[in-house]
Amino acid sequence: MLWASARRVEIAPSILAADFTAIGAAVREVEAAGADALHLDVMDGHFVPEISFGRRMVEAIRACTRLPLDVHLMVEEPQRHAPGFIRAGAGLITIHFEALPLPLLRATLSQIRKQGARAGVAIKPATPAAALDELWGTFDLALVMTVEPGYSGQPFQPEMLPKIAALAQRRAGWPCPVGVDGGIDEATAPRCVAAGATYLVAGASIFNGQRSVHDALGALRRSIERV
Repeated sequence: MLWASARRVEIAPSILAADFTAIGAAVREVEAAGADALHLDVMDGHFVPEISFGRRMVEAIRACTRLPLDVHLMVEEPQRHAPGFIRAGAGLITIHFEALPLPLLRATLSQIRKQGARAGVAIKPATPAAALDELWGTFDLALVMTVEPGYSGQPFQPEMLPKIAALAQRRAGWPCPVGVDGGIDEATAPRCVAAGATYLVAGASIFNGQRSVHDALGALRRSIERV
């Protein structure tokens, strides 16, 4: 388990899908509802088209919750930005395989760990599972993007399920969680868990406003308990 949870599968609500006029309330709601961590998407307008937020948002969220903060850097030069987000309170920094050449990626993952955070590596839909073969043991989370990174609310890509399964098989020698991010809801979460995912990032399905955050998170949890 990434956060030593008693649960087999952990859920990290994505703040990007919350109401930005009431972030503090959203954070408190998901914490009270039993989230395992908070997922914070940092986007720079270069690596992905959108711009989201920076270190000051992470600092503000850190001040109002005891949940672990999972910061996903969808940015160019993540090696330059990671230390600041660790100082801001991130417990996990996830960087993209596609953002750096392999030697620098390896060095950056090592540096994240040396600075006291866990290190994750994310792969876009077009990147195969085999891309991580030379990196096992250097990271604490393999995150499969089940949508194209950069926008909240995209539909889940079911063709990513074999990639999840391939990574779940590859981790046999290194007990590292396999996570999924994008389009995760009550219909897609069980499919991901059945394929081997143990860490779910969910945004729109939790913060869609059709029901309370507590009810939405509870429904998502119940959907995977049946797997």
